[in-house]
Amino acid sequence: MNIKKIKVYQVDLPLLEGRYAWADGKFVDVFDSTIVEIETKDGLIGVGEVCPLGPFYLPAFGLGARAGIKEIAQHLIGQDPSQIERIGLTMDRALLGHPYVKSAIDIACWDLLGQQTGRPIWQLLGGKFGNAIELYRAISQSSPESMAANVMMYKSQGYRKFQLKVGGAVTDDIERIRAVADVLEGGDTLVADANTGWLSSEAIRVANAISDLDVFIEQPCASYENCLSVRERISLPFILDENIDGLEMLLRAHSDRAMDAINLKISKVGGLTRARKIRDVCVHLGIPMTIEDSWGGDIVTSTIAHLAHSTPERFRFSATDFNSYVSVSNASGAPSRAEGAMSASDEPGLGVSLNRDEVGDPVAVYE
Repeated sequence: MNIKKIKVYQVDLPLLEGRYAWADGKFVDVFDSTIVEIETKDGLIGVGEVCPLGPFYLPAFGLGARAGIKEIAQHLIGQDPSQIERIGLTMDRALLGHPYVKSAIDIACWDLLGQQTGRPIWQLLGGKFGNAIELYRAISQSSPESMAANVMMYKSQGYRKFQLKVGGAVTDDIERIRAVADVLEGGDTLVADANTGWLSSEAIRVANAISDLDVFIEQPCASYENCLSVRERISLPFILDENIDGLEMLLRAHSDRAMDAINLKISKVGGLTRARKIRDVCVHLGIPMTIEDSWGGDIVTSTIAHLAHSTPERFRFSATDFNSYVSVSNASGAPSRAEGAMSASDEPGLGVSLNRDEVGDPVAVYE
């Protein structure tokens, strides 16, 4: 099995709610998704997707993904995609850094490996744990009343875990968190996610003001050092997200006792291969994870499902179904939400195929 051709597609993913807003007034209306399709000389086709959360969330953006793939693609023609670690080293030699660029290619190689062996990716990653994956719902930043109403709407759809987008003015964020806490019930999970939007002093003020609530504080500040400073001075459980960009950072944070859980974003660390390594180390160290990505459609959601379903339930804090947030379906066969949960496909590989009417013609072809 050798790579014959690599096609790249660009797909706009409009939000069903119209806008996704988070800290510092940042928002996105339409997500810029990049899909990679790898065709082998045997006629197999594997797909992967990367979809940054705009150009101002992480050091990643849609045009950058496609430009980076152009640098890498020619080095992969003729290579065996089932030798995934070797493919990773080839990409690293061709392009230093830029892990998000390599994610969709890595995922497509896993899809091909699953098809070649006749096994779903969750089986290749260690086996399936549980019947379904509990999902969280991200609640876009707005007024306290609107956020509470949105939580109630999603509770009626079966969600029990909620990630509130805060990171604004201290008094406003305290009101947002309390308004939502008031509509939750026993067994619900509440996360106040500042997405790096607070100063350390602001994060401490918010945490002190809501210390009577059962709520997690997530990534309050931009720098790891400031997050650690907040962590050491508050009583609420703590999640790191943006700072966990690789295995080395995970080990440092664990050594510093910097968090109680992490968000593991697949594209941020370079794809499924590296995400699996981080996942396995977290299980060994006893660190729960939300398994997700920056954003995406059906292919990203399928990838999340396979990694999450192959993670022991005790360490699976949550996961997300990004395809339920957007109005375009870029692939068929992807997981769909049922009562706030989803399941990974039992079909070989990712278990999806491109919706070609939606993805259109490739923007680049390498062969």
